[in-house]
Amino acid sequence: MRKLFLMGFLLFAIASCAPSKVVQDSRKVIKGYWNLDEISYSEKGTFNVQLFHDTSTECFEGSTWRFIPNNNTGLYSIENASCPVGDRNFVFTIQEVDKATGLYDFLLKPTNAKGKSESNMGYRINLQQLDDNSMQWMQTVSLEGKPFNIYMNFSKISN
Repeated sequence: MRKLFLMGFLLFAIASCAPSKVVQDSRKVIKGYWNLDEISYSEKGTFNVQLFHDTSTECFEGSTWRFIPNNNTGLYSIENASCPVGDRNFVFTIQEVDKATGLYDFLLKPTNAKGKSESNMGYRINLQQLDDNSMQWMQTVSLEGKPFNIYMNFSKISN
């Protein structure tokens, strides 16, 4: 009886550590190549925004992103000739925030080509929408002491 109880407890512990079905499904959908089509803001106006301590939003628009969910890595390529062009590597995780609503967060951490973070900085982004063709991220930052949302809209290129 004691062994049966211990086995049941171990199975429960292992199952509770596994990602939820929503997270597993989102990993399947996010796999592949995406284009960052548009970046917009919750407020009207012109803003000098630098994403991920890298470069301006103008440089990010039109960038190509690749997500490899089996090892939680990826890269994005800035191709705008008036910007610092090239590939940037990152690691990511998808974390479920609320099972009832299906909301989840996307955690992105820039790395070098070997997967090591030089600054150990990461960014929490709300994954607002994800399907086979499109994805929307929302990052909330502070502007003059008030919440300011940055929306990033992606379209899927291929698997």
